[in-house]
Amino acid sequence: MADTTLGVTTAARGIATPGRRRRRYSLLSRRDKVILGAMVLVPTLIQLVLIWIPTVLSVFLSFVRWNGLAFSDIRPGGFANYAYVFRDYPPFWPALQHNILWLVFLAVIATPLGLLLAILLDQNIRGTRIYQSIFFAPVMLSLVLIGVIWQLFYSQNNGLLNFLLGTSGTPQAVDWFGDPHVNIWAAMVAATWRHAGYVMILYLAGLKGVDPSLREAASLDGANAVQTFFRVVFPVMRPINIVIVVITIIESLRAFDIVYIINRGTNGLELISALVIQNLVGEGQVIGVGSALATILLVVSLVPIIIYLSRTFKKEA
Repeated sequence: MADTTLGVTTAARGIATPGRRRRRYSLLSRRDKVILGAMVLVPTLIQLVLIWIPTVLSVFLSFVRWNGLAFSDIRPGGFANYAYVFRDYPPFWPALQHNILWLVFLAVIATPLGLLLAILLDQNIRGTRIYQSIFFAPVMLSLVLIGVIWQLFYSQNNGLLNFLLGTSGTPQAVDWFGDPHVNIWAAMVAATWRHAGYVMILYLAGLKGVDPSLREAASLDGANAVQTFFRVVFPVMRPINIVIVVITIIESLRAFDIVYIINRGTNGLELISALVIQNLVGEGQVIGVGSALATILLVVSLVPIIIYLSRTFKKEA
């Protein structure tokens, strides 16, 4: 009788017995859970619809023959589209070479230029905010508008560059965008104008986050400014360097707007991205070939990024 009374009293006081589960209390209300779920679900759906589904469909369409009119006209094609691209499609190999050249130019010229601008503007010089805004302004402009601006700059008859060279309006005036021997270089300079500002902002943010005590310690050890930067500051910014490498590779391989504004990616300005659009849009569209080119562009862009990231994280491990 005493044991029964003790058990009732214990349960009444809310003291958990060994056989009962303790109730778990959540710090999030039902409304909080709904909001968090929406914050995760909505971006995931957007990325799924705009990126992953089109990517999978492009890979699928690269193995079929289709005129783009009716789904009933889809026929399996195997690797025929890829064989055509590699063996019988003349613009492909020049376009691939131009993309590689674009990547090298951005990596060797544009990225170091952005790093140099970030180092100079990190010195707390007078008017640094104004300079940052000036160099970052091209990043806020669309590549289409940048192409139009540089068309005015490179114009053969009325362009600023030929005017400065003293050849404007003369037979010696260089057709910067019409000459297939020089137009690729002119387009890459235009792309550098935007890319350098983007790199500058990223590196400037990284430099602001470096612990000042590291520089002071290097200075006490007798290191000069150059040694301090390359041996102390630059290695600390490894996360920024990873982002810069990935962005540079992506920017070089997805370059499209500038060359399409100039001459629709022809006459010395062939790029893989321009060939994709030429085959997917227009009266002479070839869905399978365009999808094969898009898949090749995807693989080419992923390979260097995966290699770089795997080596970087392997060193950290």
